[in-house]
Amino acid sequence: MSIQEPEGLSGPGPALAAGIPSPTQSKSPQATARAGRVLALSSLAGFVVFLDTTIVNVAFETISHSFATTAGHLSWVLNAYSLAFAAALIPAGRLADRYGRKLLFLIGLAGFAVFSALCGAAPNVDVLIAARALQGVFAALVIPSSLALVLPEFPAARRHVAIGTWGAMGAAAAALGPTLGALLTEYASWRWIFLVNVPLCALIIAIGVRLLRESREPQAAGLPDPIGALLVAAVPALVSFAIIEGPSWGWSDGRVVGGLVLGVALIPVFVWRSATAARPVMDLALFKVREFRLVNAATLLFAAAFYGMLLSNTLFLQSVWHYSVLQAALGSIPAPLVVVAIARQASRLAGRIGHRPVLLAGAASWAAGAALFASLIGSTPHWLTHWLPISLLTGIGIGLTLPVQSGAAVASLPQARLALGSAIASCFRQVGAVLGISVFVAVLGTSTGTQALTAYHQVWWVYAAVSLLSGTVLFLPRLRWKH
Repeated sequence: MSIQEPEGLSGPGPALAAGIPSPTQSKSPQATARAGRVLALSSLAGFVVFLDTTIVNVAFETISHSFATTAGHLSWVLNAYSLAFAAALIPAGRLADRYGRKLLFLIGLAGFAVFSALCGAAPNVDVLIAARALQGVFAALVIPSSLALVLPEFPAARRHVAIGTWGAMGAAAAALGPTLGALLTEYASWRWIFLVNVPLCALIIAIGVRLLRESREPQAAGLPDPIGALLVAAVPALVSFAIIEGPSWGWSDGRVVGGLVLGVALIPVFVWRSATAARPVMDLALFKVREFRLVNAATLLFAAAFYGMLLSNTLFLQSVWHYSVLQAALGSIPAPLVVVAIARQASRLAGRIGHRPVLLAGAASWAAGAALFASLIGSTPHWLTHWLPISLLTGIGIGLTLPVQSGAAVASLPQARLALGSAIASCFRQVGAVLGISVFVAVLGTSTGTQALTAYHQVWWVYAAVSLLSGTVLFLPRLRWKH
């Protein structure tokens, strides 16, 4: 007997995405205009939240000097945000379903603004790390509720366009983060990297109070398993801790070995908990959908390469080529501009020809760029002839990948599970970011001079391989079991 993996799911979805209507008739011009405004506002909120995953990168060295701390310690300013973000995403969606998507969206933005202000005023690195973690929790309230507010405004046939646009804004934010961060650091202070969120969130809240319509799921009850939520953060945190501290403490150090072993050992515990809890954090039934499973694997891998190399490139310009923060900002502008230019077109192209070839092309472009960085970039600055063309190539890779992944992750899911699927995909992206940044910090260590250049080359090769894998994993053959 031959058993083939299921292609999709049927039946009602969980509470997170329930209650989304499925209009079949075309909407009036007024409704269409309103849908556009809601999409723009929700996408702007996503832009602000995803901007904070990378805006700190270019100020990494400046903050390090300000607090006289090590790169390994400071890396938790980045990782604390991503870990808290990942762990809170799915519980946040359940809260939004139960108490109201608009309410949680506005609370998320308000909390995000408050803890952004605390980040900007942090007196030491430990307060900054703690504030970043809390910032990540409130960011998680924004993302699933923002998408859940958008989906009812669009007919079913147009929802993939809305999701693609929403994802494109997130991709543009992540790509633009280092450049915007550098400009703020150069002309104001690194603290304004966080403080700038306050007026932006206030503006979105002011508009959202009047524009957005409240919706909730009457049947939503309870929160997802809290132990499962803790495991979502604990597994990558332990593995990242081991990766970051391994080079300095020694890979045989008991703390490093223990962190790695415990992190890996908790993975099957998390799967078991997800299978047995009354309200699991991760709905394992969704992973029966082959495309959902493969795209999330690709999302994690590409996020590791993308976020890791984004940080490494920013620091390379400052530490090896000795660019100022402003020069690093200007030197990094071309790639984000390419992302902004092609992100929406990439989503539309994926809608016509399928997401697999587009994602493979994006992953290959990014991998080729990483390989060229490792092969051609040396200690002598050659921005125009070397860095610029390679950056344009990586920009194409980002534009073809990040926004398309957002839509591809949920393309095979029933409509009732779109928001839940998007939350899980965002969770995978944040976990990938943590792992990619941790690998960079571990490889670079405290290297200087020629050792640092060698370390950058090594990490670029690693990211090239990981990126290429993210594209090819989508073409894994369908599994079959024979009895």
